[in-house]
Order: sequence, then structure tokens, then C-alpha cells
Amino acid sequence: MGLRTRRLGTRGNSKYHYYGLRIKSGSPLLRLMDEQQHMAMRQQPFSQKNRVKPLQKAQGITNGSSGGLGQQQAALCDISAQVQHYQQFLEASRPLPDFVDIDLQDGSLPDGILLEHLKAFQTLYREHCEAILDVMINLQFTLVETLWKSFWRFSQSSDIESLNLHNESEKRLPKSCLVVMCKFEPVLRWTRECDNVLYQTLVEILIPDVLRPIPSALTQAIRNFAKSLENWLTGAMMNIPEEMVRIKVVCVGSFSQTLRRYTSLNHLAQAARAVLQNSAQINQMLSDLNRVDFTNVQEQASWVCQCEDRVVQQLEQDFKQTLQQQNSLEQWATWLDAVVTQVLKPYEHNSVTLPKAAKVFLLNWSFYSSMVIRDLTLRSAASFGSFHLIRLLYDEYMYYLIEHRVAQAKGETPIAVMGEFASTVKNRISADLDKDEEDEEEDEESEEESGELVLQSSSLGAVEEEKELMEPPSKQPRTSLNLHTLETHNTAP
Repeated sequence: MGLRTRRLGTRGNSKYHYYGLRIKSGSPLLRLMDEQQHMAMRQQPFSQKNRVKPLQKAQGITNGSSGGLGQQQAALCDISAQVQHYQQFLEASRPLPDFVDIDLQDGSLPDGILLEHLKAFQTLYREHCEAILDVMINLQFTLVETLWKSFWRFSQSSDIESLNLHNESEKRLPKSCLVVMCKFEPVLRWTRECDNVLYQTLVEILIPDVLRPIPSALTQAIRNFAKSLENWLTGAMMNIPEEMVRIKVVCVGSFSQTLRRYTSLNHLAQAARAVLQNSAQINQMLSDLNRVDFTNVQEQASWVCQCEDRVVQQLEQDFKQTLQQQNSLEQWATWLDAVVTQVLKPYEHNSVTLPKAAKVFLLNWSFYSSMVIRDLTLRSAASFGSFHLIRLLYDEYMYYLIEHRVAQAKGETPIAVMGEFASTVKNRISADLDKDEEDEEEDEESEEESGELVLQSSSLGAVEEEKELMEPPSKQPRTSLNLHTLETHNTAP
């Protein structure tokens, strides 16, 4: 990034604002970003050579990736050129957990499918997921689309390398068998479980700590990657049965949403960190907060939330005390985690009631914080902007904590919990649309029937009078409606 300037002030009193500056990647000043930056900047152990694989390995025969290496490199994000620098912000040593076997539940196999075909699908899918993990560690995001097209046998290229890879995949698992298995329920369930495991691992690799500073270039690359995922996947699975496409789209949608939420949370965290390290802003926030009428807030909110006064007062006092101590962002995160633990403790052994209690807590937290922000707004508090930023961060971080607590209670990954919710919402919307269409058809039928009854019960004179009003001035033959009682007439003007 080049050095540029922008002149500020009037002529003769010029001041220059420099932008485009940054600390050198090898400078020790990077370790002074905050009190915990030395942990964020530590080098990951890259001794596991089989984890960080070269590009040729990612395009290997295990997944039949298409050729055109030069074209792929040209399409890669600029961030991949500095992979060694950005890998220190990743959890690159995290392995891909083992996948469970396909549970047939004592059911029969589809026609034309043998047990060997199922085993081949499991092996190929495992290799496919490992290849995705490798390209993600190397920050070669655009190669994910290539891997998807390769595995699902979507190729518009006729070069020799692509044909050889396609033939190799056909030998291991013919596409006709792949298509049949994509409609087999045990395979669909197994694929959903594997995708949830894979995507959760990728999230933990790309964003191992949502509060730790991440370079803006890496954050933007991750967000651009997340926005492209669903289009890449649907394009690669054009010739695959709809049952499998729905499963894959829900899982990748949860993955995309999680990446975008976590990068937004990280951005808020870095903005709030600057506020929490500013003593003058903290003192102003504390002064403005002491002017808030919390009694009035509790009176209004209690009717909606029905929270105990003791709990609300305790949270108020703890918040003010933590703010007064000018704690770091990580200490605030510890306090928020303790609040969630305290609220959900009565439900921690009940996986059914805990998600419901967690959702109610999120709604109550949001409502109370909205009431406090409202009071600060009405008082024209000088620190309103700081409070608004802190409120956005704490709401997002609470959502993050609740998401993980619910997943832990259910024994699932956070990606799986979000995917289950997304699938339920889509099914509900689809059912509502079908119901609306049925209701519209019934309404149209009832309107037609009622219209016929009205016309049948009306007198011939009324019908003729209406016709005369609608008839043009010129003389013409006219045909009345045949409603069992009416016949064709030739009428004069």
C-alpha cells in the first residue's frame, strides 16, 4: 500500500493526514498492540509437514480437481501471496476429527448399490474434506469451488488432465452410483454430520479467538469467501439430486453465516478495545451511567421481562464496578461469561429447557440494554457513541456465548445447532407458502361457486338490465349467460 496524504485545514495552516502506513510484518512493535498481543502473534508449530501441503497436493487425484493451474492462481485472493505472514493468525495445527461410519439402521441398500460403493463414498468424502482443509490453511479460498466441482463430477473442461482425473474418480465410484446414494437417507444424514464437523473445524482454524486482533486484509478475505460459498456450491451440484443439495446448502449456509458473524464480532471487539483503554472515555461513561434512572428502567422492563429485581440490581452494580476498574476487553469477556453461567446454571443438566431459557435470557438482555440506551439518548449523554459501540459488542458476544452453551448442552457443534435452526425455518416457510397457495386456491373456488349461486338466484330482469347498461349504442346480437335458466336472445336497443 503506497503512502498518500490528504491536506487538512486552511491554506497557510496546512496539516497533513497520512494514511496507508502500517507496522512492518517483522517488527517487534506488533507484540505491543495490547497486553495479550504476544499470545496472538505467536508462531504456530508448522512441523507437521503433512498439514500445510503445496498447491499441487490440493489439486491432487484424491479429489479429481480440475486443471488450469495458472488460471486458478490468477483467480486467487491477494492474501494467498502472503500466506506465511497470515498463517500465524490461524490455528493451522488443528486436525480434522474422525468421521463416524454410515449407519444403515438395518435397512436395505438401494438397487444397484453395494456395500463397497458405500465404503468408497466414505473414503472419497473423507479425502475431499481433508483437501478442503488443506487449501483453507493455505488461504487458497477460491480452490474450494474447484474441489466441489471435482467431487460432484461437474466439469466443463475437456483437457487431458481433467479427463484423467474424472476417469480415476469413475473407477473408484461411478457417478451413477453417486447419484443414487445422494437420495439414500443414511448417506444424507452422514453427509450432514460430516459437513458440520468439517465446517466447525474450519471456523476454529480461521478464527480461533473472536476477540484476538486479526489483520483487516485477512478479515475481508474471509468475508468475501463466506459470501461466495452458497453460489459456488449450488453451481457445482447442478446435476446432483435435490435431496443432497438441500443438505449441503443448509450446512454451508450455517458456515457462511458463522464466518460473517464472527468477523463482525472481531471487528467490534477491536473498535471497543480502543474505547476501553481510554481513561477519559471510561470516566465519562461512568458519569453518564450514574445519571441513568435504573429504577424507572426496571419498572418498565419488569412488566415485559419479569426478571427478579435482585438479579437486575446485581448486574447493574457489577457492570459499574467493572467499568470503574477500567478492565481490559478480555476481563469484560470473562465477566459476560460469568453472567451467562449464573443465569443458565439451573438448566445446565437439562438439554431440553436450557435452549429455551437461553433464548429468553438473550431477549431480556437485549430489552434491558435497549432501555438503558434509550435513557442515555434522552439525556443527550456525551458518551452515547461509546455506549452504543459497547452495547453492540456485548450483544454479539452474548449471542456467541449462548450459541456455544446450547451446543454443549446438546452435544453438538455450534454449526450443527445453527444449521438445525436454519433447516427448521426453511421448512416452516415452505410449509407456510404451500398452505397459502392451498388457501388461495380454495378461496378462488369458493368465490366461483358463490358467484354462480348469485347469478342462478338473480332474476332474468336484473341480468337484462345490467346487460343494457353495458351494451354499446350500436345494434348488435347479444348472448346471455347460460346458467340453466337463461337462453340466447337477440335484443333490440
